[in-house]
Amino acid sequence: MENPVLILGAKGLGLVALDIFQRNNVIVYGLLDDDTALHNTEIGEYTVLGNTDDDGFLKLIGKKCEAFVAVEERAVRRDLVEMLNDRRHVMPVNAIHDTAVISSFAEIGHGNLIAARAVVNAKATVGNHSLIQTGAVIEHGATVGDYANIGAGSIVGSGATIDDDAFVGSGVTIIAGVKIGKGASVGAGSVVVEDVPAKGRVFGNPAKKV
Repeated sequence: MENPVLILGAKGLGLVALDIFQRNNVIVYGLLDDDTALHNTEIGEYTVLGNTDDDGFLKLIGKKCEAFVAVEERAVRRDLVEMLNDRRHVMPVNAIHDTAVISSFAEIGHGNLIAARAVVNAKATVGNHSLIQTGAVIEHGATVGDYANIGAGSIVGSGATIDDDAFVGSGVTIIAGVKIGKGASVGAGSVVVEDVPAKGRVFGNPAKKV
């Protein structure tokens, strides 16, 4: 990445993204966050500069800076991405940890965070603005949509599908070929052996409707 990156979000996920960019020798211009208590504070050598809609800093994006949205709340993340699309006509960059393993035959979209020791295998597809947390595995031929969350240590089996906005908690096993519908949620530690409908909520081993 040639340009510095401006991180939108200075809390938990923002710190993860900051660490990723540092490890990849990407220059970080600074961070933006809507919590005014954080403004003008420092995280290591980096400053929380202002709000996420501060035009004084946003005008740099697309010209002198790239952007990454580091907010866990899906609705807020979506709003920030749409704001960057509308006002700056840019897509956020990916934040991929240097210990993550991404197959050269995988397809990765924009604005994703792929954390330490995560694996995305051959012919797997990850959409846009999704979170692949620490140690998660996306097996070959699996598909992860947009704005999805794959929790730490979870395994998405070969050929499985995680639709847009789906939430998969930590330590989940999704059996090969299973589909998790749009906006569905899978509780931590579950083993999913059958499809979950859109907006469905399941938990357990085997996972059952909550």
